[in-house]
Amino acid sequence: MRIDAHQHFWEFDAIRDNWINDSMQVIQKDFLPNDLKPLLDSHGFEGCIAVQSNASEAENAFQLKNASLHDFIKGVVGWIDPRAKNLRERLAYYSTYNKMKGFRYGLQGEEQRNLMLDPVFMKGIGLLKNFGFTYDILIYADQLKYIPEFTTAFPEQKFVLDHIGKPDIKHHKINDWKKDIAEVAKCPNVYCKISGMITEAAWQQWKQADFIPYLDVVTEVFGINRIMYGSDWPMCELAGGYQPMLGVVEDYFSSYSENEQELFFGGNANAFYGL
Repeated sequence: MRIDAHQHFWEFDAIRDNWINDSMQVIQKDFLPNDLKPLLDSHGFEGCIAVQSNASEAENAFQLKNASLHDFIKGVVGWIDPRAKNLRERLAYYSTYNKMKGFRYGLQGEEQRNLMLDPVFMKGIGLLKNFGFTYDILIYADQLKYIPEFTTAFPEQKFVLDHIGKPDIKHHKINDWKKDIAEVAKCPNVYCKISGMITEAAWQQWKQADFIPYLDVVTEVFGINRIMYGSDWPMCELAGGYQPMLGVVEDYFSSYSENEQELFFGGNANAFYGL
């Protein structure tokens, strides 16, 4: 089953979604399941993973409702604050929803860059495996150096790094990212989403060659069994749209075997999220 392992739905709210600024006018509108379904169908994807885009439990309810109404939404990655005092109670509640597969917290925007190593934060992460939940790691490249300590503390917890750790593709910066992500990949419980790349490049000027060095690194250090495709729709609309993002990886993986392509375009996501 071909799976788009990372995309978003939202009903645009200018106040709540103020991170979608005027440079992003193309996505200052609603993006809902009926908007995505034709794109998935046209490119041979049978399902997707809907990932939270704002930090609230109302977001979880919204995504779970969408998933209940649309069979092609195979799983939801919701929002939690691992430091919440009622975390165990909330995880128990969400474990009653078959399509709630995991959670993430927006570490990328935190002033404390190593917040993931805070003892209270880590204590909360330690509860996830009790309920069978995964954890999506959303960070910028400067935070990669903290991830090995974070993930090795939970060897039985499944983690996936979103957007290849958000390297600065626009300015072709690779050396520090390359070193740091290789250390992350040494943790066998960490997967990597090859997603979000075109929005880290120059939105209207990127070319296929810009991504090759980064794809070479990720495929080498994680291997074919721990990488998965995600469109990051509708964010990809900022830099060309669904087809251009998909085209980058289809071209790159075209020389891989049929089995390897099946793993990347769905098999690994199926296994990771337990679809």
